[in-house]
Formats: sequence, structure tokens, C-alpha cells
Amino acid sequence: MNEFLAPDLDGADVADRVEANGLELAYEQFGRDDHPALILIMGLGTQLTGWPDAFCRALADTGLRVLRFDNRDIGLSTKFDRGTRYDGARKAFVKSLLGRRIRTAYTLDDMVADTIGLMDGLGIERAHLVGASMGGMIAQLVTAQYPERVATLTSIMSTSGARGLPRGRMKVLMRLGKAPKRNDPDTVARHMARTMRMIGSPEYGRSLEDWTSEIRRNVKRSYYPAGTQRQMLAVMAAPSRAAMLGEITHPALVIHGKADPLLPVAHGRDTARSLPNAQYEEIDGMGHDLPPRLLPRFVALISALAHGDPARPAGEPYI
Repeated sequence: MNEFLAPDLDGADVADRVEANGLELAYEQFGRDDHPALILIMGLGTQLTGWPDAFCRALADTGLRVLRFDNRDIGLSTKFDRGTRYDGARKAFVKSLLGRRIRTAYTLDDMVADTIGLMDGLGIERAHLVGASMGGMIAQLVTAQYPERVATLTSIMSTSGARGLPRGRMKVLMRLGKAPKRNDPDTVARHMARTMRMIGSPEYGRSLEDWTSEIRRNVKRSYYPAGTQRQMLAVMAAPSRAAMLGEITHPALVIHGKADPLLPVAHGRDTARSLPNAQYEEIDGMGHDLPPRLLPRFVALISALAHGDPARPAGEPYI
């Protein structure tokens, strides 16, 4: 089924679904089945298309089998509209401030099991993991809980979840909780584009029109805000991973933007310090997005780690 096709400028070589952890996960593959697997895990409320085609293709061209997939409750993967009771976003936020338990539909550990289920369903024994934001949290947990299944770990614009780290800017947090006025694709795309302009990279910024065009295509593929809310609860309910990260000895890469308004740069620095064998890349002018102009740099760093030739030795000063 997974026959390698001639490279295209756009689109994956394989687009399919796989049974994983009792769910159906939509995934796409770039590259050959016999190359080392690299799995891309996307962040909160973002479909697999959040990993740009050109980025995936460039990684595959270095000799990797690159897989991106829709997390549960997002995109074309299984949705959790089963009447499960869980807290609303506002109530959960108050509970998080008070240190009280948040009632969720599922946890990040369940999403860890999804990733392992994806690997099992595709016959992948071991993979390089790359996670962005919430995806970075999931990738950290997979590495800690299933060390034998992971070759390397890359955590992008993510966090250890350690208590005491600074919160994102209140204006940004409030924006994330704001719904568009209507649910038609154009209104939703404009609303989400303005949000991305707020959290994105100030020095590598994309225009509002560019964001709107990309998001409109994604909205037409799938728009499911209830899934985003449930994923957010899973993130808010997650305990600190700081101690767990200290037990990870895998080669690791941590990438974080110095201008990130959602997860301030202290989160990236803390993640890197917590990992014993991490290389840290702190990027001036990068916010909470994947700027096209930085993608070649990301490809070089990630592929070097995966192929065992890091850009610089782990253990150098992080900051």
C-alpha cells in the first residue's frame, strides 16, 4: 500500500488512515518505507497540515520516512463527541489557578498511547519524534514512557510543564479563548489568522492575507472547535514533566523562539536544562509558529540529529 511515489512540490506520497489505540488516525507519509521513521506531532487544535508540505518533503529528501498525523479530536481523525462530561474552558482555567483537578475527556497520556498505536499500526518499531507545542509535550512523554521506541527527541516551542514558569501574555490567552462570530469558512479563517498574527513571529511574520489563505484551506478540510477545547483541557490538566525529562538520555533538540508570547522563552530554556543530552537553539524574533523562512534551519537541525551528526555537540551552554 505504501508505495513510494515520485516527489511532488505539494502533497504527500501516502494519505491514509490507520487503526491506533482504538481510534482511527488520519496520517500522511513523505519518503520511503525502508528509511528511518520520523514522526511529526502537531500542537493544540492544529491539523497535520500545520507541518508544511515543503518542510516534510525536505526532511524526507535527507533519507527519512516522514509521517504527520491528525491527533485525536482534530482533522480527519476520530472525534470524541460521545457525551463525555468535562469542564468548560473558563472553569478549567480557574481550577488551574487554584491547583484543583480538572475534569477532562482524555489526557496527554491517552494521546501518547495514540502515537504508539500509530507506530504499531504502521509497523514502526522505533522512530525519531518531533513535536511542536502540545505535540512537544506528547513527544516528551512518549520518550520517557517508551524509551525503546524512540531514537531522538525534538521539542519545538514547547514546555516541561514545570510549576513556576511564566504564563503567556494575558491578552494572548484571552484571544485563544475567543470564538469567531460565525462559523462560515471566511469568518473563521479571518478570526484564526488574526490570532496567528498575534502569537506568530514578529521578525519573520507572515501577512494577514497569507495566514487567512492557508487557514481557509485547513478549515475546509476540517473545523472542529470542540476538539480544540478538549485538547486544551488535557494540556491544562497535565502534571509537570520536569523530573521525567531528567531521566531521558536520548539525543535531543530543543527549539524555542525568544519572542514567543504564548510559552515565553523560559519554557524552552527549562526544557533544555531538564534534558541531560539536549542541544538548545534559541531563535531571536521567533514566536509561537513555524515561520517559512526558518524551516530550512529546522530541517538542517532535525535531520542532523536524526542522522547522528548534530550541528554542535550536546552539552554546550544552552544560553
